Amino acid sequence: MNPRRLAAAASATLVALIFLCVAWELWLAPLRPGGSMLVFKVLPLLAALFGTLRGRRYTYQWSSLLSLLYIAEGLVRATSDAQPLSATLAWSEAVLATAWFALCLAFARATRPSLAAAGQRTTGG
Repeated sequence: MNPRRLAAAASATLVALIFLCVAWELWLAPLRPGGSMLVFKVLPLLAALFGTLRGRRYTYQWSSLLSLLYIAEGLVRATSDAQPLSATLAWSEAVLATAWFALCLAFARATRPSLAAAGQRTTGG
């Protein structure tokens, strides 16, 4: 797939994940009425957002590992939250984070240096 399309899809997924987490923890189903401090879980996502929007391969590489935390949180809260809306939002978080993970890996793979160029650099040729 085209790296530009992968980058656009990954960026859109990341933005959707950020909005979901903020809305979830402040308005839709916060742990406490009026909002929860858990909204700060979006700060690492914001750190990844700027490099993702610029198409920086390194950001895609490290943020793919970050996405695993959001997949885990989504799965844990989906299976443990008693409130149905919160469980639904948790499943949504897990799905978005999984899509973001897959798109990060696809982008990193699509933009990797060619094997021939890597061989020339290591042999000095």
